[in-house]
Amino acid sequence: MSLEVGAILEGEVTGITNFGAFVQLPEGKVGLIHISEVSNVYVKDVHDFLKEHDKVKVKVLSIDERGKIGLSIKQLTPPPAAPQPKPQRPQAENRERRGGMRQQSARPVPTLSFEDKLSKFLKDSDDRMLDLKRNTESKRGGRGARRER
Repeated sequence: MSLEVGAILEGEVTGITNFGAFVQLPEGKVGLIHISEVSNVYVKDVHDFLKEHDKVKVKVLSIDERGKIGLSIKQLTPPPAAPQPKPQRPQAENRERRGGMRQQSARPVPTLSFEDKLSKFLKDSDDRMLDLKRNTESKRGGRGARRER
């Protein structure tokens, strides 16, 4: 089988490093499976997934001008199934389940304009800065008074 991008080959793991695993391919070539291409799940340590002398099926991702071969196991395995979202219960059912303790207000919440939100933010920010300034001044002795030597 010729060595080209997209080819699926079988090889043997010859070495494992902290960044991936080296695989001996047919025709005496050696390629690298980068740690990000080992599995569909997070791989902290390649040793958790591969061992030396393991036979693996790989896909050729790249062959650069210097002859380096990039391989992947991940692209040959189906992706994990996406978790199904939990169905949402209607609000009335939630209130019944809680025993009707909390009542929903009948009036709608007013929507503030951008300018109103901005002025509220600035006012809150000024209040916080004033509190912070008072607090730090009291720790320094306040009002900038200096001690006599």
